Amino acid sequence: MFDFLDVYPWLLPIMIFFGRIFDVSLGTLRIIFVSKGEKYLAPIIGFFEVFIWVVIISQILTRANDLVAYLSYAAGYASGNYIGILLEQRIAYGIVLCRIYTQKNGMDLVQILNKMNFGATMTHGEGSTNEVDIIETVIDRHQMKTIERALTNFDQNIFYVVEDVRTKQNGIFAKRKNILTRWRPGK
Repeated sequence: MFDFLDVYPWLLPIMIFFGRIFDVSLGTLRIIFVSKGEKYLAPIIGFFEVFIWVVIISQILTRANDLVAYLSYAAGYASGNYIGILLEQRIAYGIVLCRIYTQKNGMDLVQILNKMNFGATMTHGEGSTNEVDIIETVIDRHQMKTIERALTNFDQNIFYVVEDVRTKQNGIFAKRKNILTRWRPGK
């Protein structure tokens, strides 16, 4: 299958390097989807991850006998981790709970979030120095940048924490854009 590597042995470290990048990046995505309960997508990604890994390992065991191949394996692994993290940040998959603490009037922030089609719940609390309003909203993770801008515009000294959420049910959530809506008239 890889007989061309006998003719062009310098391609082996390159193949190992990029194969490990794909393999490890897929592994990062698989772990994310497993943690989010995606029981159909995670196994498909896992299949391709292991397939690439087996191909790369078989080439290392049959042909690689120099330090350059071993270093390309390690460098591909490290690069795959980095690229996997970049991919994870880019797709921003999942749901998060944003808990916001402000010393300003929290009802104003709730109204701002409602105008942005985000449901929000407010409670009052006692902070270390003053009373605070605590606002919670559950959003898709890819919308976090939008929320961050609104929070900073509302209060420069705002404090918030973000936690992963596995499921959500029965609330006010922004409508998702569906790929099919652009071809469905009247929707």
